[in-house]
This record gives sequence, C-alpha cells and structure tokens, in this order.
Amino acid sequence: MTTTSNTQLTDVSDMYTVHRAFRREFGLMPQLVRGVAAGDTGRAAVLADHGRRILTGLHYHHSGEDELLWPKLLERCPPDEELIHRMEGQHHRVEDCTERLTAALDRWEAEARPAVTTEVADTFAELADVLFLHLGEEEQNILPLAARHVSQEEWRQLGEHGFGQMAKSELPLMFWMVVEDATPAEATEMYANVPLPVRILLKTVFARKYRKYVARVRG
Repeated sequence: MTTTSNTQLTDVSDMYTVHRAFRREFGLMPQLVRGVAAGDTGRAAVLADHGRRILTGLHYHHSGEDELLWPKLLERCPPDEELIHRMEGQHHRVEDCTERLTAALDRWEAEARPAVTTEVADTFAELADVLFLHLGEEEQNILPLAARHVSQEEWRQLGEHGFGQMAKSELPLMFWMVVEDATPAEATEMYANVPLPVRILLKTVFARKYRKYVARVRG
C-alpha cells in the first residue's frame, strides 16, 4: 500500500479557476432555457449547442479525475476512502443528468416545445444542484488531500487531460470560458502555459470571437 505524501504542497489552485467557470455556465443555463419562446428553434439551437459544449467540457474534466485522481487518492489516502467514493458517486449523478440532457436537447432543438423547454431547464437545474455540491466538497476536502498526496507533475497531467481530449477547434473557446472570471494572476498563469504566437491570438482574435459568442448565448 502506498501512502505518498509531498514534502512541499502541490499547487492545485488552477482547479478553483476551472470550477468558477462551471459554476457560472451551469448556473446560467436554467434561466436562459426558460427564456426561449415556444417554437423559437433558432434560439433553442444556440443554447443547445452551448449546452452540449459545456456538458462535454464537464465530462472531460470529470473523466480525468476518474482516471487520474481518484485511484491515486484511494491508494495513498486509505482513511479517506468513504469521501473519495462519495465523489465518484456524485460524478455518476452528474453523468445521469448529462445523459438525459443529451437526449432532451436533440428534441428541444428540433421543435422548442414548451414541455421540452421545461424538461431541459429543470434537468440543467438538477445537474447544477448536484454539481455545485460536488464542487464545494471537492474544494473543501479533496484539494487539500491532492496538495499533500499528488505530485506537481501528476497534477499537471490531470490538468492537461481535459484539454487533450477536446477537438483543437474548441480549445480557444474553452480557454476563454475559464479565463472569463479568472483573477489577473490566474489569467497570467494560464497564458504562460501556451506558446507566444497562440497567446497573441487568444488575446486578440479569439477574445473578439468569445465576446461575440457570449453575446449570442446570453442574449
């Protein structure tokens, strides 16, 4: 049995930045969906596309934890086994909501019927309730464990997992979703991790594209 403990705490602060983006986007969705008029398939299509995008981002984020974080903590922190299994269970509940939303979004986008609008909004609200509970418990209990028992290199690999799963065309948009509510220090750290030519594009071309995207989604 391995009980690895770091002599120096691993910096896990980037997780707070990512969580902030998830809280914002999933917190907005129920109200945005409820604001769609009956039969407005154009508006429904915009929000369905955005909903799929953030659901995909959340799935990749959670799959990284499932593959790269929970097994390490279970091995290295035996007294916290119940906590870690609870985190896994919360992931399953989020995934259940995601599966229901995936089917509902297709139906909603096609017709924007009021009954399906309500279904989509209520399921996003249900997902947000589960997710926000999960994120809060993760920040309070899991991140301190990770800082002590996961190396900086292992944490870096976890951070790269999600972005590595995404289509390259999605990366600038997802980058900006995370940067939007980042502190100046957090944003500086994120920019430092990308090559200079990409950094310039992110701050100019992709910044403008993101502003247009946000205006279209949030109305």
